[in-house]
Amino acid sequence: MQVFAVGGAVRDELLGLPVKDRDYVVVGASPDEMLARGFRPVGRGFPVFLHPQSHEEYALARTERKTAPGYKGFAFSATPEVSLSDDLARRDLTINAIARAADGSLIDPYQGVADLTAGMLRHVGPAFVEDPVRVLRLARFAARFTSFTVAPETMALMRTMVANGEVDHLVAERVWQELAKGLMEQRPSRMFAILRESGALARLLPELDRLYGVPQRADYHPEIDTGVHVMMVVDQSAQRDCPLPVRFAALLHDLGKGTTPDADLPRHPGHEERSVELVRKVCARLKVPVDCRELAILVARHHGNIHRGPQLTAATIVRLLESTDALRRPGRFDQLLQACACDFHGRLGWQNVPYPAAPLFRQALAEIRRVDVAAIARSCAEPAKISACAHQARVAAVARMLDGPASQTS
Repeated sequence: MQVFAVGGAVRDELLGLPVKDRDYVVVGASPDEMLARGFRPVGRGFPVFLHPQSHEEYALARTERKTAPGYKGFAFSATPEVSLSDDLARRDLTINAIARAADGSLIDPYQGVADLTAGMLRHVGPAFVEDPVRVLRLARFAARFTSFTVAPETMALMRTMVANGEVDHLVAERVWQELAKGLMEQRPSRMFAILRESGALARLLPELDRLYGVPQRADYHPEIDTGVHVMMVVDQSAQRDCPLPVRFAALLHDLGKGTTPDADLPRHPGHEERSVELVRKVCARLKVPVDCRELAILVARHHGNIHRGPQLTAATIVRLLESTDALRRPGRFDQLLQACACDFHGRLGWQNVPYPAAPLFRQALAEIRRVDVAAIARSCAEPAKISACAHQARVAAVARMLDGPASQTS
């Protein structure tokens, strides 16, 4: 029985990056032997065990054989005769197919160390085409390792997988899982660039793919189309270390521009409501978690109004705060402002321009939260009018903040 460290831990150590999780491959052992040594089984499709003390994962060396379309269509063999080289051969990229023995020596049968040095994302072998998840994983690694490039022969294989319909067999949960991880990487736009280059974006997120080539407003730099703008917005969300719901909302906020009639270009009137409908469809198709879905819908619907904040009246500001449930959910409203700030800064030359809408709405929310609704309720003779009286008090508070008349409307 031999044990080798494998995968991301070895890769990240060689890159000088912190290691989060360690995985091990066991060669020359059977499930019964692992159980006899106190390991606890956790794998379903193939034997994976938890170490009795460290609780780290130890998997028996295995081979794979394609039996059906999709990422689940595999048969596994994990007998004691499977070698380390056999196990490494089934992995996706050469940089993930490096092992380290107990004495510290490296086992690198597929030249992963050379590709780490060269900054290359390259498939291990022709079996790469058998698992469509690898298209998403490679794109995600491109978003993490921002200086790495994709080997031409690997990109060719990815295009083949798209053309053969292999990516169409991906289940929604796995697509969402990989997209969510990619959005949380250092430069998410690289993930979508790789997916687009391979043709996978048009199959997995056609609503996003449709934005490329669609012009932005002329005053937003005519050389930047909507697809490029959205990628700049997403990268802004990463640079600002925003949480996943903000990054996802940034990705989908302008989907409606992809359906703007040619006669309306480049102004995109009404794109917000079209964006909301498309966001709903994407979230339903990918089974997106509730927090990400709700924020993405809010940002799609309200980002234009948020941007116009300094021009809005007190009454309009209060209505917007009430309609977004900002009083009950101030944390979510702050995420809405974060996404809008990313949209504002996601344009050439706008990265360091102050965004006045965010502090305005935060101050307005603070003002209306100070309104004593309980006192208003006690003094209101007609209970049915409490809500209207509270609303008017909030408008008055925001008007004082703006130093404008409370009765002004938009």
